[in-house]
Amino acid sequence: MSGKYVFSKALKELRFHHCQTSDHSNAIRSFLTRAYPTMKQHNPHTPILIREAMNIQPRVFARYEFGKEKMADLQGTWERLGEDRLVPGNKRIKREAARLLAAWTEGSGRLDDKAIEDKVSGLVQASQ
Repeated sequence: MSGKYVFSKALKELRFHHCQTSDHSNAIRSFLTRAYPTMKQHNPHTPILIREAMNIQPRVFARYEFGKEKMADLQGTWERLGEDRLVPGNKRIKREAARLLAAWTEGSGRLDDKAIEDKVSGLVQASQ
């Protein structure tokens, strides 16, 4: 796990947005409780900001050199896929939707800790 959190030199800031009370932010709160000390230990000079707001969708933002910014949604994808795409046997589910659905915990409708870790790792190690 620790190798995943050695940030790229181009990363200037990592910002987590989530709700402090909603169930849909439980996974990100759990992830931050576990991973924040490791991230900060390996990157003492990179700001890691945690922003809490009522009923906000959990997201992570990575700000790079020259003001470039990337965002990853940590909420999951049930809402984005739409009801018609979730019907069993429907052939309209695309490869990306199937990949995102595989990242979900079984039946919970939320990303699990590993999926959040992979999304954050992908943002902070992106080459610029």
